[in-house]
Amino acid sequence: MSQELAPLLLLLLSIHSALALRICSFNIRSFGESKQEDQNAMDVIVKVIKRCDIILLMEIKDSNNRICPVLMEKLNGNSRRGITYNYVISSRLGRNIYKEQYAFLYKEKLVSVKRSYHYHDYQDGDVDVFSREPFVVWFQSPHTAVKDFVIIPLHTTPETSVKEIDELVDVYVDVKHRWKAENFIFMGDFNAGCSYVPKKAWKNIRLRTDPRFVWLIGDQEDTTVKRSTKCAYDRIVLRGQEIISSVVPKSNSVFDFQKAYKLTEEEVRLPSCLSMPLSKDELAWAT
Repeated sequence: MSQELAPLLLLLLSIHSALALRICSFNIRSFGESKQEDQNAMDVIVKVIKRCDIILLMEIKDSNNRICPVLMEKLNGNSRRGITYNYVISSRLGRNIYKEQYAFLYKEKLVSVKRSYHYHDYQDGDVDVFSREPFVVWFQSPHTAVKDFVIIPLHTTPETSVKEIDELVDVYVDVKHRWKAENFIFMGDFNAGCSYVPKKAWKNIRLRTDPRFVWLIGDQEDTTVKRSTKCAYDRIVLRGQEIISSVVPKSNSVFDFQKAYKLTEEEVRLPSCLSMPLSKDELAWAT
């Protein structure tokens, strides 16, 4: 992951309707106590969350477990039209002292959590591949054509991205053994580009070589904001004919949060405000 701010990337996968369920991925660098206490940063984060029906938050560093409750207060305190959010959050994940959490925030009126679990990274001869094991969540969506889907999040360590991305196939197999699920979304900060995943490495990544996994962000896309860098670090991958067929090809668009919220480059990069790799990928289909 870049040390600069990554883009707030909105990948809108339009479906054959004006109404859509919005599913987002949002990596907030070092989302801990300092950002929680920064009102300007929290205001922008809340604005981003409100754009989504389900949002994956990554890089939560909160040993006191206060960030999600605070977000709930801000999201639901002045809720209009009866729209309320709930959340489900992983354990603190990582090796040694350094820990992060995944969290999913979602609109209760539209979706609910059917099941969830932490993937156990203990295959024989291939133990502890993931820096932060995926927190797998199975969602129900009664108002959409796709009635249920599993989201498998991943935030890799750049130096081990190739192996971690490849291992997502084993996560998929494990979920299939546990649940009768057919629709899958893999999303997050894969660090899946440039020197972290060079061209010659793709042949070693089963998630890429198996055509049943459909990648929605091409290798030539730029999911960074640093002008000197053009890398497709952030990705969305689908598996399951129902969910794949629900997507209109080439319907992606980019949400420029800096422009939308009238932030200067200096404001975006200030440590007290939004000095974080901030990426948001969005998936939508018809209700």
